[in-house]
Amino acid sequence: GKNGVPVAENFRLEQSTIADTVQTGQVRVKTLYLSVDPYMRCRMNEDTGSDYLQPWQLSEVADGGGVGVVEESKHENLAKGDFVTSFTWPWQAVAILDGSVLQKLVPQLVNGRLSYFLGAAGITGLTALLGVREKGHVAVGANQTMVVSGAAGACGSLAGQIGRLEGCSRVVGIAGTDEKCSILVQEMGFDAAINYKKGNVEEQLRELCPGGVDVYFDNVGGVISDTVISQMNQNSHIILCGQISQYNKDVPYPPPLPPDIEKVQKERNITRERFLVLNYMEKHEASILQLCQWIQEGKLKVRETMVEGLANIGAAFQSMMSGGNIGKQIVLVSK
Repeated sequence: GKNGVPVAENFRLEQSTIADTVQTGQVRVKTLYLSVDPYMRCRMNEDTGSDYLQPWQLSEVADGGGVGVVEESKHENLAKGDFVTSFTWPWQAVAILDGSVLQKLVPQLVNGRLSYFLGAAGITGLTALLGVREKGHVAVGANQTMVVSGAAGACGSLAGQIGRLEGCSRVVGIAGTDEKCSILVQEMGFDAAINYKKGNVEEQLRELCPGGVDVYFDNVGGVISDTVISQMNQNSHIILCGQISQYNKDVPYPPPLPPDIEKVQKERNITRERFLVLNYMEKHEASILQLCQWIQEGKLKVRETMVEGLANIGAAFQSMMSGGNIGKQIVLVSK
């Protein structure tokens, strides 16, 4: 349903068997990690509202980002023991996949933390980095202030750090608990963080961003974003990454702004364009290497919320959609 909050009971675990034989061009893989992401909420609708995302089908195996190890290979470029990943990995413990859809991984790039290829060194990190670079117009020495909503989530926690690395002089996060705010400031180098469930966000934002907001990395939409946009400067930029507060509602994407906020946007010439990381495929390889370098150097701090067991993926999905995770939500399927 377009309107409604997903719960663990929307998912069912089944036992089944797979083929005994691996055909030419195929590999049998054991699943190690699966990624649980906000965009998947759109795949629970008959129409995802997007050209590049297919809806999940009732009683069919769900899929998403995954990492695994090759157990048997009949593909010329993959061998037993290779670690591989795909954006369309089925949610099952063992699978036979077409080798051509798999990307071979180099564990040393992430200090052996394979799950990072689903987060900081994967599509999430790419979204944060390319979002800042392509839509943020961050310039070293320009004394810019960045605000990040959903700042303790998988993408937001990286985006704020990347904003700093790319040249922002001040980075302020917005999150939903004191614990998340503390992690952002003490661990991830944010200058300040606002718990939007406490106090007046508008007043806190004005106090923490006295010079206004130059770059807004928007993960949530809704009232929080309206509040930030109202304090943005002339010729500033919104990086429209996600709108998780709107995903359980039947609204177009990106959701329209309220008339008074739209007026502010137009009068101040604030850019607000849809951002799709898949539109920058030619920049993915170099960007992944940059993210891995920052991870190795300790410049990019990575947080994961790890849940064990394929049987718990529905609960992990529910928790993620309600903002229960810090950093990337990962399901550990097999060790």
